[in-house]
Amino acid sequence: MSGDQTEGVVKKIIRKIGQECAAQGHSLSETLVAFMVKAVVLDPRNNFNVDQILTKKDVQNLIQLCVTRLLDTTNPSLSTIKMQVYFDLNYANRAELLSEQRRVLEGRLASVVRDITNSNPRLQEEMENVYQKIVSYVLLSSGLGSPADIEVVREVTAALQSVFPQTEMISFISLSKKNKEQQLKNFAMLVTGIRLYNKECRKGGSGIDDLPAILNEAIPSATRTVDGILNTCHMLAHQYTALLESMQEDLGNYTQLSSFKLKEALFNVRQFEAFLCILLSDTITSAQEVEKMNVQFAATMEQLKNTVHNRVSIDTKEVFPLFVALSNLWTSFQDEILLLNFLTNMTNNLQQFSEIQLRLFPEEVLTSLLEGVTVKSDEERIRETMGTRVNVSDFKNQEWLFPETTDNFDKLLIQYHGFCAHAIGVKGLILPGNPAIGILKHEERCYVFSSREAAYSFAQDPDKFIQLNIEKAKEHAELIHLLELQHQFEYLAPYVQASNADKCLMKPTTKCDCSTQTDIHILPPTIVTSYEWNEWELRRKAIKLANLRRKLTHAMQTNLSHVRRENSTQVYLPKDVSTQTKRDNSSNVPRPQVFLEGLRGGSSPTTRMVKVDLTRAVDET
Repeated sequence: MSGDQTEGVVKKIIRKIGQECAAQGHSLSETLVAFMVKAVVLDPRNNFNVDQILTKKDVQNLIQLCVTRLLDTTNPSLSTIKMQVYFDLNYANRAELLSEQRRVLEGRLASVVRDITNSNPRLQEEMENVYQKIVSYVLLSSGLGSPADIEVVREVTAALQSVFPQTEMISFISLSKKNKEQQLKNFAMLVTGIRLYNKECRKGGSGIDDLPAILNEAIPSATRTVDGILNTCHMLAHQYTALLESMQEDLGNYTQLSSFKLKEALFNVRQFEAFLCILLSDTITSAQEVEKMNVQFAATMEQLKNTVHNRVSIDTKEVFPLFVALSNLWTSFQDEILLLNFLTNMTNNLQQFSEIQLRLFPEEVLTSLLEGVTVKSDEERIRETMGTRVNVSDFKNQEWLFPETTDNFDKLLIQYHGFCAHAIGVKGLILPGNPAIGILKHEERCYVFSSREAAYSFAQDPDKFIQLNIEKAKEHAELIHLLELQHQFEYLAPYVQASNADKCLMKPTTKCDCSTQTDIHILPPTIVTSYEWNEWELRRKAIKLANLRRKLTHAMQTNLSHVRRENSTQVYLPKDVSTQTKRDNSSNVPRPQVFLEGLRGGSSPTTRMVKVDLTRAVDET
């Protein structure tokens, strides 16, 4: 059967199971049904062979088994699997949750931003409408107050006009779309900072909740709640473990108690405990962040007060960065409120999956069963084994890690979520491992143990006990997630991917990407790249060569030319300068007046010319 056919069969099985459960009043998610199908196939007690194609009879049997397990309300294993599916589908860390929140907020404001950035008002009335949209954007973006509160709208409008009066709408409209969006964000931060400052000075701040005070009260309360539930889980886990150990020693005293149900209840409590530890850690982180932000917010507000104190006019370069800082800190407070609500809801919703404990083992029944049984806590078990340690010389081919010989010993990735690697497959118990006994490193994976004897037994044949643990996880599918065995069941997709996971009910054929490379031309190429068939191209080359013959090329290299580098100098630019070296002057000279007499001749045959100078001196004129 091909992969597509297998996927189609799986989808039909999942759809059929979902329909039968819905017909009996239980609406289940496709993710839960898909995982249950794979869990039933993996369970060796159901005699399904994952290496063979399922027959029609096998499919009917599979559907019936899945429906029975999914509708069994007294099954702790089903509650644990539901808990794991819920947590994986709904839990998100701080960064993911805040990123999703910002994406949702941007989506809500997208239409308002689009109306503002795409508008091109011409008339005064149109500009006023756009300005009102900017006020709405600033109010919605900050989340400080309701847009239906007139007093809040007036306060936001006044704060916006102080940084962006309506007279500047023309310059805003001329900006590009990207710059408009950036300006809107700047306006929102500045207005938020101004309103927070006014609230501190008791001159405004309508509709603004005191988030620091709310967080300072809510976070300790949430921490106490999670801590209280976690202590209850610890107590139940210790009691169930003590009962199971007592049953293995003397089964005759517990004829009315099912060890199988008790183990599933133990797995349920341990899984709930692991999830609560994650939520408690996030709550503590949130408390630390809020403590830092309180200090920063108070310091920034004090600095702003000192800057604005009794001053009529203030440079925007001094106060605007402080307003923006206040806005960013307040946004962080809002994020912490969101995170706290998320963690509280997760804690409340997870409790429903542990309610089966009270129905199966009520407090009075559990108290009677524990009579004469010594209940040890995880801390007590670890203290009892603190003095014991593995002797490395007893093992020739095994690598043991100890705190004094290993860097970052506390940060090692321990298999099975830090539980004893020996007790899981042998006893079916989840016991806390003690790293002080020694951490066994086998095939690049680290294992811890609850006692020295367990460590010695496991180290004799690690692969055998690892396989026992895998078989135990096949019987109890919830252990795959609890003990972090996903790498052992690669064809069992994680829950977060299970929405499109129904891909393979059977074990998939091993596939890998490969490539081969062959020579394109085995023989050396014989192509003449300089060949030309075009006659005119040949003529052009001939003319070019003929012209080249008459050219001479000279080259010269100096001592510095082979190490030439770029140089730059800076000079003063020339300036225009003018000087005058000439002057006009004048003087009078005698005007010559000379006459020639006798040019016309006379009575005598020869002409006699007489030159008469009548020029007068300058002073006589």
